[in-house]
Amino acid sequence: MFTLQQMKTAHAKVKSGADFPAYVQEIKQLGLLHYDFMVRDGRTIYHGPNGFQISGDPIYPEKPISTASSPPTVKRIIADHQQGKSDFLTFCTLVADAGVKKWVVDTRAMVCTYYSLSGIGMVAEPIPDLYY
Repeated sequence: MFTLQQMKTAHAKVKSGADFPAYVQEIKQLGLLHYDFMVRDGRTIYHGPNGFQISGDPIYPEKPISTASSPPTVKRIIADHQQGKSDFLTFCTLVADAGVKKWVVDTRAMVCTYYSLSGIGMVAEPIPDLYY
């Protein structure tokens, strides 16, 4: 099964949004089924087969999550970030302000879904498959 260090090593290779599909392929090959990124503090929870789960530490101080969720704003923030208009920490602050509690990267469905505080899926972004 994968380790937290393997997840961190794979993630360290991501320098821009263009690197994200290769990163997802790498963690998928390590056996990751999905991960939850908690916007409040930057903690990531990694899930594997048979209920296997490991969690990273928070990576920044806690930030408030807006109770007013705005899917159109989240879509715009994502598009801007994919174009390199924001760094990762700015992206996290912007999506928190738009009501995103967490995002889930599902390596089976190859989709990243952004969720509100109430657990409602706000935006689902397909992850490009490198092997099409």
